[in-house]
Amino acid sequence: MTQIDRYVLVLFLRTVLVCFLSLAGIFIVFHAFTAMDDLIAQSKAGEPLPLVLGKFYGPYLLLLFDMTGTIITLMAFLFTAGWLRRTGELTATLSAGVSHGRILRPMVMASLVIITVQLANREWVIPRFRDSLTMKAKNLSGDTEQAVMPTYDQAAGILIEGDRMRSLARVIYRPNFRLYSDYAGFGEVLLADEAIWWDPEETRVWLQGGNAVSPAATESNTSDDEPATVDWTDLTSRQGMPETTGYLLRGVRRPEDLRRVPSAGPAAMEQLMLLTPADQSWLGPDECFVVTSIDPNMLQTQETATKLASVLELSGRIRNPAVHSSMALRTLTHERIVRAPLDFALILLVLPMVVNRRGRKLFVLIASAVGLVIGFFALKTIASTLGGSTNLVTPGVAAWIPLLVIGPLAYSRLRHVQTV
Repeated sequence: MTQIDRYVLVLFLRTVLVCFLSLAGIFIVFHAFTAMDDLIAQSKAGEPLPLVLGKFYGPYLLLLFDMTGTIITLMAFLFTAGWLRRTGELTATLSAGVSHGRILRPMVMASLVIITVQLANREWVIPRFRDSLTMKAKNLSGDTEQAVMPTYDQAAGILIEGDRMRSLARVIYRPNFRLYSDYAGFGEVLLADEAIWWDPEETRVWLQGGNAVSPAATESNTSDDEPATVDWTDLTSRQGMPETTGYLLRGVRRPEDLRRVPSAGPAAMEQLMLLTPADQSWLGPDECFVVTSIDPNMLQTQETATKLASVLELSGRIRNPAVHSSMALRTLTHERIVRAPLDFALILLVLPMVVNRRGRKLFVLIASAVGLVIGFFALKTIASTLGGSTNLVTPGVAAWIPLLVIGPLAYSRLRHVQTV
């Protein structure tokens, strides 16, 4: 890397950093006007205010970077090239026989790195803070109550409902599981005080991490009329816990006497889906275990549960035979797969504007770039609508349409600036 490459790269990255910090500062200032009282109240509970602000706004800044990183990078391209042109440094470098493509190479490579960081942030970091991104300033634990979206398990023939849930604690209060398959002795419904999500693999990871408190042990905001939730420390100490995912129902009210009802499964399946204390010694007299792959994330009514999920989780939902996958979900999964190359293609589309052989002013170039971005998102919206709401094209084709249209055009523009 030559000295001019380092100079252009530092100038470009500094512009990206200043733009992002300015945008983040505006977001924090405006949001803090409505949430500062709650944040100060949290700091009085024992944690210093800077730590409270970091816990609350940190996940939002990660999300803000994912949403705006590509647009900021695109605009930094224009600002950096405009600055080099204004100071005469670009003209001097071109007069030495160096092409625009060679001058812009550090910025192109840095843009690729930024998009790669966005990809890693979107797939591995943001999903870990999914619950935090739905919390209010007065509850920094992120374990807030929310409604339960009724979800039907097609494999078991069970409609999972409940009064409310805590996604972080993995608990459903007053679950109401409707049985649409024939389960001998169970009737048509399972009623209980609470349902605790059990995942053997997740539990092993928790134990290996040496955690002192499990997600199911969160009791800070429960009311007096709610039962004391059994945490994973209790569940892992039981001999015979199944090596399959499901819900442990405690305080079962229907059927009335589970000790007389043997475990059962649908007639079309050999696997037992409802486990009872009649033949499962590890269960208490008022407990029942429901085998299902419908985890608490799928029961969240808030759209963040889906939009902030990773591609692996989204594809896992689609492959899950127990869950119906909508056309919109399939389209969203394909859009997430092509987003990184599509974002890079958008940045490459701005290269002819950066070259600016016609001598147009910077504000004219910015207006042109804004029009380009609007057209880009309009194309994505139209393609997403075609895939998620109509039968004209499949979800996969709809998600790939923008890249098939913009990709060749972006590559041709990249090749063009190499020779001018």
